[in-house]
Amino acid sequence: MPEVLSADAVDAAVADRGLQWRRDGDELVKQVKRQGFAGALDFVNRVGAVAEAAGHHPDIDIRWDTVTLRLSTHSAGGLTERDLELAAEIDRLG
Repeated sequence: MPEVLSADAVDAAVADRGLQWRRDGDELVKQVKRQGFAGALDFVNRVGAVAEAAGHHPDIDIRWDTVTLRLSTHSAGGLTERDLELAAEIDRLG
């Protein structure tokens, strides 16, 4: 099982890696706006492909043109390196 990272370690990794996410308790959160609902769905589908390849999946909320992603390693009970790696992959989607 992956090791749960401390809040300080997560905050430092987010800053050091230039991730466009914020820590909210035991989750990394990112909100993305796209052009309308179709744009939001396209983004979610691209996130889905990356998540499937990683074998690690974010919680996803779609509100018309806004997508909110939440990452946490539920089986470990907090944030792990897997979450930071997937956050970086998702950031590369633009």
